[in-house]
Amino acid sequence: MPAEPVDASGTRTCNRTHREKNSVEATHEKMGEVTIVVLHAESLDASNTKEFKKQVSATVEPKAKVILDLSEVQFVDSSGCGAILGYLRQLNSAGGDLKLCTVSKPVRSLFELVRLHRILDIFNTRDEAAKSYKV
Repeated sequence: MPAEPVDASGTRTCNRTHREKNSVEATHEKMGEVTIVVLHAESLDASNTKEFKKQVSATVEPKAKVILDLSEVQFVDSSGCGAILGYLRQLNSAGGDLKLCTVSKPVRSLFELVRLHRILDIFNTRDEAAKSYKV
């Protein structure tokens, strides 16, 4: 597997110029004990939730502390909500936890409408989400 490109700040980057419109790519980064999963997709819906589940399954480990960065996601449907909840359940079963960060306004509005914000902790930034694990 080729190494992922890294920008000047040391953050992994990925080449998304060849990505199909409905495809999803998840990159993983470590911030201390916390794993940050960055979702590279415009939407999380019925067309790509299977791929999402496959890509995030690698982060389900005992006592995993995971932050899901949704900054690029502009649309989530019921399948996407279900996939995120399934991911949370998998992590919880392994003694881990999931927090969301940098959620766009349309996606956050949906999460509030369907009351997901009562189940998932949502933070404005990665740092805020990471700090919440250290309490």
